[in-house]
Amino acid sequence: MSSTVSYWILNSARNSIATLQGGRRLYSRCASNRNKSKWRLFSQAPATLENNAPCGGFALRKAYRHTWTEEDDFHLQLNPEQVPEVLRAGESAHKILDLNGVPNSVLRFESNQLAANSPVEDRRGVASCLQTNGLMFGIFDGHGGHACAQAVSERLFYYVAVSLMSQQTLEQMEGAVESMKPLLPILQWLKHPGDSIYKDVTSVHLDHLRVYWQELLDLHMEMGLNIEEALMYSFQRLDSDISLEIQAPLEDEMTRNLSLQVAFSGATACMAHVDGVHLHVANTGDCRAILGVQEDNGMWSCLPLTRDHNAWNQAELSRLKREHPASEDRTVIMDDRLLGVLMPCRAFGDVQLKWSKELQRSVLERGFDTEALNIYQFTPPHYYTPPYLTAKPEVTYHRLRPQDKFLVLASDGLWDVLGNEDVVRLVVEHLAEAGRHKPDLAQRPANLRLMQSLLLQRKAQGLHAADQNAATHLIRHAIGSNEYGEMEPERLTAMLTLPEDLARMYRDDITVTVVYFNSDSIDAYYKGG
Repeated sequence: MSSTVSYWILNSARNSIATLQGGRRLYSRCASNRNKSKWRLFSQAPATLENNAPCGGFALRKAYRHTWTEEDDFHLQLNPEQVPEVLRAGESAHKILDLNGVPNSVLRFESNQLAANSPVEDRRGVASCLQTNGLMFGIFDGHGGHACAQAVSERLFYYVAVSLMSQQTLEQMEGAVESMKPLLPILQWLKHPGDSIYKDVTSVHLDHLRVYWQELLDLHMEMGLNIEEALMYSFQRLDSDISLEIQAPLEDEMTRNLSLQVAFSGATACMAHVDGVHLHVANTGDCRAILGVQEDNGMWSCLPLTRDHNAWNQAELSRLKREHPASEDRTVIMDDRLLGVLMPCRAFGDVQLKWSKELQRSVLERGFDTEALNIYQFTPPHYYTPPYLTAKPEVTYHRLRPQDKFLVLASDGLWDVLGNEDVVRLVVEHLAEAGRHKPDLAQRPANLRLMQSLLLQRKAQGLHAADQNAATHLIRHAIGSNEYGEMEPERLTAMLTLPEDLARMYRDDITVTVVYFNSDSIDAYYKGG
């Protein structure tokens, strides 16, 4: 790529922006031909936007927009040393400890996140289930705001953990609440940069979680649900609670406003549960999970564990047509979007595509300041037989084998630009590179002179910039590679330098978690160790 790549990226972005009076510019997410937004609110960028003006069949309450003056010109400000700092800002890595002296099937995980939206709409979560010893990993991709993704990332694991509890444990939970004693610990959260200090549920959320475990108690199942049932029911139950919470009268204004934002924004989710050699993946929407597999001959391959729920999935098209009258066959999917507006065909929240028109109207007429809350009041055309959207996940089971080396979960910001095989190849390359650069100190004393010599060697060889985190390595290549898959430093720098107003026009939020498996532990399981 030529040295003018940054100029081309910024200048082409400017060309797709409407120029307004006074030399100021208006940017709307929907104005760019390279639009990455899951929600489409209008098909073409109008010259001006006014509240409640019809755009492409919709009545917008408020436009997404940011402005800057002509004087605020863009210049590349990142030097080569700053690029790794920006890329690594969201890094997280954890080594998984053994369970009661028994090696865990998960060795460690590495994660990272790069924002395009401001604030970032993706979320991620990792936690151990204290009642089952299972590990849970989740990627949550928000749209129409971050509220729904935040809520799902904080609450979904609790629903799954409660679903897996035995009858006796559920009785202990209920007894603790009735006697106003502390609850049994449910999850141990492994924090990520930027997360809240505590992953506590609010009182309203706890009330709904309690209703759920009371219903499980009424089923009188001694051992609880199996993991597939737990994932299936938890996704749907949480989505139902999100919908019900805003319909119920809430006195606290902050809770009411938050509940409205959660319900009217949306989120896709991909979640993995690992317990020994048992791997379950639940997916709703267009996040994705794949396995990196190394065969006995040393060759690597990719094993997809999810299917994207979008217009390119023929099974999803068939499902939607089955669930709605034949008269809607041509309108349920238009322009490769659900009802012409939403990319994923499954998601949490997004009650605009689930509630009746009457219910939407009755909730929004309760005195909410919808403009201040960024709530969009519109009814899609051809909206006849809701619900059109579901949070029901597809659940995949895979029995881990020694050749299953790693699991990659990521939001669609990664998969939009990298294929499954590319992702496996990049992780394998990263592992090989990390192995080459790791000094062997086992045979030599690690004195300061030796360490200084090794650092100087690495710097002389240009290895100081090597990624230490596989998720970072994937993000670097996702935004810095050209159409031939070649890394171009100028492109990477330009993409990282784009201001908030423009970044979303060229890429989506990208969130990645790479989970490494312990092949020796898995092999010992099959050998009866």
